[in-house]
Amino acid sequence: MSSLAGLVEKGRVAADWAEALAPVDDRVAAMGRFLRDEDAAGRGYQPAADRVFRAFERPLADVRVLVVGQDPYPNPSHPIGLSFAVERHVWPLPPSLVNIYVELRDDLGITPPRHGDLSAWADQGVMLLNRCLTVRPGDSNSHQGKGWEAITERAISALAERGGPAAAILWGRHAQSLKPLLGPIPWVESVHPSPLSARRGFFGSKPFSRVNRLLEEQGAAPVDWTLPTYDDVPPR
Repeated sequence: MSSLAGLVEKGRVAADWAEALAPVDDRVAAMGRFLRDEDAAGRGYQPAADRVFRAFERPLADVRVLVVGQDPYPNPSHPIGLSFAVERHVWPLPPSLVNIYVELRDDLGITPPRHGDLSAWADQGVMLLNRCLTVRPGDSNSHQGKGWEAITERAISALAERGGPAAAILWGRHAQSLKPLLGPIPWVESVHPSPLSARRGFFGSKPFSRVNRLLEEQGAAPVDWTLPTYDDVPPR
């Protein structure tokens, strides 16, 4: 059984994503060995094994918006396998996510929740994809260049091959370097929402309304960017 077939069997990768990623199945297997070696050496990795491929759990056919992040948050127990998202109990929220919520409110008038779980966006067809799917706890970018990039680049190319209706949100130069892979998929872009750059063009960029217009121009329904409240979120 291939590595991707095993992930499909466990419900961690949708069948059409496994088919699309078949050309890099050997890379998926290599990354599995790398993560096992990290565990054996006591370095560990995050998110947890059952969440590493979480961005691929929902079908490729359902993807409407691609949002590209760099790598998971290095803070122990924070990442959930979706870019920019964190576990519901995490407080305070990461600064980049706080800025995303500010822009969400200013762009669409949506009051953000007091949690950072963006799973509802994924359920709407928003693929929250990190370029590197794992990180060593406490060590940002530690898995950069280890092999994830070939896998996630293949994923973006597969989305381009599938075609629209779809659009992408590219925040920062790292994400914008992927534009050649997007083919016919239109995008909106700005500087990154991090505190270092947000005031230099992220605030006021209106990514949510702009990407919805791109979808509507392709005859698709807009994304409902509202995020639910949850009973299990601790009081702040």
